[in-house]
Amino acid sequence: MKHLIYIIFLLPLISISQDKISGMIMEANEKNEHIGLAGANVYWLDTSVGAVTDIDGKFSIPYKREYTKLVISYIGFKTDTITVNEPKMVHHWLQPTDNLDAVTVTSRKQATAKSYLQATNTFTVSSDELLKAACCNLSESFETNPSIDVNFADAVTGTRQIKMLGLTSPYILIATENIPSIRGASQAFGMSFIPGTWVESIQITKGAGSVVNGFESIAGQINAELVKPITDDKLFINAYANANGRLELNTHLNTVVNDKWSTGLYLHGNLRDAKHDKNNDTFLDMPLQEQINLMNRWQYINNEKGFVSFINLKFLNDEKQTGQVNFNPKTDRGTTNAWGSEINTRRYEVSTKFGYVNPEIPWQSIGVQTAFSSHKQDSYYGLNQYDIKHNSLYANAIYNSIISDSRHKIKTGLSYTYDHYDELVNTQTLNSNYERTERSVGAFFEYNFDNLDKLNLTAGVRVDNHNLLGTFVTPRVHARYTPWEKSALRASFGRGKRSANIFAENQNIFSTSRAINILDTNGDIYGLDPEIAWNYGVSFLQGFNLFGRKADITLDYYKTDFKNQVVIDFENPQEVNFYNLEGESYANSFQVELNYNVFEHFDLRMAYKYYDVKTDYNSGKLSKPLVPTNRLFANASYETHEHENGAQWKFDATYNWLGEQRFSSTIGNPVQYQLPENTPTLGTLNAQVTKVFSQKFEVYLGGENITNVRQDNPILGANDPFGSNFDTTFVYGPIFGASYYAGLRFKIK
Repeated sequence: MKHLIYIIFLLPLISISQDKISGMIMEANEKNEHIGLAGANVYWLDTSVGAVTDIDGKFSIPYKREYTKLVISYIGFKTDTITVNEPKMVHHWLQPTDNLDAVTVTSRKQATAKSYLQATNTFTVSSDELLKAACCNLSESFETNPSIDVNFADAVTGTRQIKMLGLTSPYILIATENIPSIRGASQAFGMSFIPGTWVESIQITKGAGSVVNGFESIAGQINAELVKPITDDKLFINAYANANGRLELNTHLNTVVNDKWSTGLYLHGNLRDAKHDKNNDTFLDMPLQEQINLMNRWQYINNEKGFVSFINLKFLNDEKQTGQVNFNPKTDRGTTNAWGSEINTRRYEVSTKFGYVNPEIPWQSIGVQTAFSSHKQDSYYGLNQYDIKHNSLYANAIYNSIISDSRHKIKTGLSYTYDHYDELVNTQTLNSNYERTERSVGAFFEYNFDNLDKLNLTAGVRVDNHNLLGTFVTPRVHARYTPWEKSALRASFGRGKRSANIFAENQNIFSTSRAINILDTNGDIYGLDPEIAWNYGVSFLQGFNLFGRKADITLDYYKTDFKNQVVIDFENPQEVNFYNLEGESYANSFQVELNYNVFEHFDLRMAYKYYDVKTDYNSGKLSKPLVPTNRLFANASYETHEHENGAQWKFDATYNWLGEQRFSSTIGNPVQYQLPENTPTLGTLNAQVTKVFSQKFEVYLGGENITNVRQDNPILGANDPFGSNFDTTFVYGPIFGASYYAGLRFKIK
């Protein structure tokens, strides 16, 4: 990061120093529209004091009387130097470089921004991108993003599972405002507990993340920034309804209490009470559900003293019912009258952030993050019961400074985590209480060299002492080099270590008739050893002009190499076995992505992805089930010109094609319950149209899977759910078929 006076972990890109220059850098255009330039360099001439503009083109840097010349530069644009004699707001338009004086390059702010300057391979998904689809919660926020794969975890719960670099979400550090949040008991359903309207932006980092955020990240990091009471709308209402009976209402109420305090009350409720069974297998295509989700958010800013803080209070109650259409939980639970399931979750969260920037030495800052959560889930799946209680405490203290000058930045600090798990597992082969406590204390140090030109290097190391995992070291390195104009060559490597919560992370095993076996008994966690992996990656980003319009191409290759992994083995159709890895397990991922502004207000994004994910099972080395080797992605979006009152049309369409995926073996089943070796290929198309009537009101209509692709017989043995061949985990495509939705948004600034 290049910001000297920003509290990176609290308010990205918001300065709170005493004397500063703030403003916005924009692309020059005929109408002088405010099209922010993300990643532009802003610095004082003949000094090392500078900043980089955020996704909206905004910046803030320290000011002293001796600073008079402000230099503004960006690759592909003419460098400008302007005179500034006092602290004030600066709005400046940069002219594109045009040697022939024949073509003027213009574009608007991209909904997904990639940086040419950061060491990490990170891109930011803005709220504009999230509005392109029916983003009802965080798990549904990645439909227009080619780097994240989204699929259903099973055929009954409706849970969406995400993957990055060929690995499922437990290998991804998922954080809310840089506090790890989707972990432990919330791993299976937690992403559906963060409403989409609460999300301001999402930062996605491929490869090992920063040591500042912990030791668990292996494949990457997803960080959701929530809306801020001080910048969010005073009143916001979003109402949504779709064809499968889902109704949703989101309300934001924000108030400025005084010149330092602001508060927001965020209310979310969703209901699905309609039963659907389009494929006539006697099972609901989507579960019945009720969810109430509340958040009260307090924000404090004292610019004169250099303080900023947040207090968040959250409450969630989520109830799901699924199974056969005629299942009645009052009369059929615990019987073989009909197969059914209920999953009831209650969760409380309290989190705080405190930051201080020294007004006299603005590159020095201190921040403290704390979070406590209490998660209780009571559930049963047919005759299988699974209950979990998880209390978690997290604390992180960070100190930011520089060495010599702003090219050399450091972060150091201490962290503490506490997790207490109490699980009840009652199946045909397991009837046990699993209770454990995990505690860890860690120290970290991260150095960043950034000359704002050719090289940006971030190297970090942390040492942790864990009561079950022992004492261990976690190194991580990210580097960016600019070989020529509008390019970024990146490389990274890092180590991750984690304890696998085998039941909470794989709750789909309970909606089967498989026997559940843990084959190792000598480890400290369910008898298993911790998972350890190294991640290596290279990435190249090149921007260019094509027919006078902006374009960029990205090539990524990442390899995750497990030194130990808890293998989840479905290869015997009558069993699911957990055991420690003996041999190799790796995930290779290659992606090429092209973004092109075809003409004014029309953007095209295309990607191809290749996966090679293999593990040594007891039965031999096999590709991981239900991971497509090949995937194609395309997204097209178009907006009409925005009128003075804000009125415009927006159109968006996304196509996903998935190649063949391997089924885990069913060869031991009777013939009628056997599946082929691979799935068929499939393609789905989503589209949405939004009509913005004014700056206050808009409506949207859309369709998911509008080509009505539907997996045949997603539930194996649906005709005999209490028999030995019942299995809901063979899901590779849509179950419901085409679904259409409509909604409206109303806001008061």
